[in-house]
Amino acid sequence: MQIRVYYEDTDAGGIVYHSNYLNFCERARSELFFKKGLSPVLKNGHFVAKKIEADYISSAKLGDELYVETELIGMRAASFELLQTIFKDEGSSLGHKKIFELKILLVYTTFDGRPQKITQDVKELLSLLFIA
Repeated sequence: MQIRVYYEDTDAGGIVYHSNYLNFCERARSELFFKKGLSPVLKNGHFVAKKIEADYISSAKLGDELYVETELIGMRAASFELLQTIFKDEGSSLGHKKIFELKILLVYTTFDGRPQKITQDVKELLSLLFIA
C-alpha cells in the first residue's frame, strides 16, 4: 500500500509522529481486505492486537511517499503474526529505504471479546491476503 505523508501526520518540524506508523500499518492491513471486497470484521468475529514490537529505523517527513509491505510469518490456533515493513521512496534511481518494522500478533475473537479458534476458511483467507 502506498501512503503520502500529510501535514496532519507530522509534528511542527514536519517529522511523522511515532504513533502514526502504527496507523499506517493498520490501514495497510485493512486495505488488503477492502481490495478483495471484504471487511476485516468477519461473519463470526474479528482480530485484535495482542502484542506489538516496533522498530523505528529512520524518520519520514512531510510529503514523503511511503510503502507498506505485509507478510504473514506465523499462524496458531487462535492467532497469527504479521511482519509489516514501511519503506520510503528515495527517488527513482535510489529505490526504497526501510524506515520502520512492526511485528504484530493478532488474536481472532468473538464479538464479545473471547478468543476463538481460527477456522480453516479464515486461515485460507489470511494466507491469500498476506504475502507468505
